[in-house]
Amino acid sequence: MDIKAQSLFSEMQAMASQARAEMTPIGNPMANNLDKAMDVNPSSSNFADMLGKAINTVNSMQLDSKEKQMAFEMGDKSLSLADVMVAKEKSGIAFEATVQVRNKVLEAYKQIMNMPV
Repeated sequence: MDIKAQSLFSEMQAMASQARAEMTPIGNPMANNLDKAMDVNPSSSNFADMLGKAINTVNSMQLDSKEKQMAFEMGDKSLSLADVMVAKEKSGIAFEATVQVRNKVLEAYKQIMNMPV
């Protein structure tokens, strides 16, 4: 499965705009109740699911790449060197993208934790 950066970016923008639209004022008692806040913003669980699926996809791409590499090394005539290299590059690029997303999430977390309350 291919990871399309543009579609991932547009989904993240849609979730961010939805979260901004559903934000409650500070004085609202609903903001203090975590269960009700989750009912207001169900996209938080969707983001976790999307992130989990993306990580599983990267993992499966890496496993597929390793299997193709091993099969090619063992002399499988149905695989060409180009197929193996393309699979390896796809998994490498997907892994690098995952690392970049992780870095951005950690950076955002640090900024939020440093905000005065």
